[in-house]
Amino acid sequence: MTKFTVMDVGHGNCCFLEADSGNLLLFDCGHKSDPEIRPSKELMAKGQKSVELLVVSNYDEDHISDIAKLRERLYVKQLLRNKSIDGSQLRSLKLKQSGEISSAMDSLLEMIDDYTGGPLSPAPEFPGVSRSHYYNNHPFSNGDDTNNLSVVTILDIGDDTFLIPGDMEKEGWQTLLASSPKLRSRLKDVNIYIASHHGRFNGYCEEIFTTHGCCPDVFVFSDSAKVHETQETDGLYRQWASGINFNGETRKVLTTRKDGGLTWSW
Repeated sequence: MTKFTVMDVGHGNCCFLEADSGNLLLFDCGHKSDPEIRPSKELMAKGQKSVELLVVSNYDEDHISDIAKLRERLYVKQLLRNKSIDGSQLRSLKLKQSGEISSAMDSLLEMIDDYTGGPLSPAPEFPGVSRSHYYNNHPFSNGDDTNNLSVVTILDIGDDTFLIPGDMEKEGWQTLLASSPKLRSRLKDVNIYIASHHGRFNGYCEEIFTTHGCCPDVFVFSDSAKVHETQETDGLYRQWASGINFNGETRKVLTTRKDGGLTWSW
């Protein structure tokens, strides 16, 4: 059985594919502190000993906060990220933004130094699954922007197509769509749309729906409790979804803050 899980890590991101072969595809490794929910701990409890491929969709802390523990507990075989920015550039950018390098970022930077080279070889095997990845090149806009350097993934599993976009914001979406005809053509196939930037307003790009024909069954927000007006986007997204049956009711938006972790199986 193949499974895809969106973990409840609060305002953060972590989702993973458990392939029928036993191979693991991990998207980000953010974690939640209260109560503590760590992908490294959950994956180890499932009997996983390695990650075939780690996709870092965004370079912010809420996408990588468990990376040091992950590397302690599981063997990460390959890393996929936005390679248009190198380790030294990323270090300088993070120092400029916050004045320090977190332990999680330090661990990622170490990985970036170790996991160098061109295309992934050999390609990681996930039977019955296909994927494609897209990203803008660094520097983007004013050069201080990492959200718009997010890796956008289209993931096909069985009859379902997931969109996993990191923290891409509207300007980044517009730039990426203009330069990526393949991505534009695949948006109409997406039926499970993980909302960019945890569903925050700046991740919403109307052209995805009005111009490029994306009409998913359901949107998924990976986020914590609402405390900001920028989180009040359920209505913006809901208008484009057809809806699914979820626990006996029709839902167009699912959220980890309300529904907890979410798993699809094939």
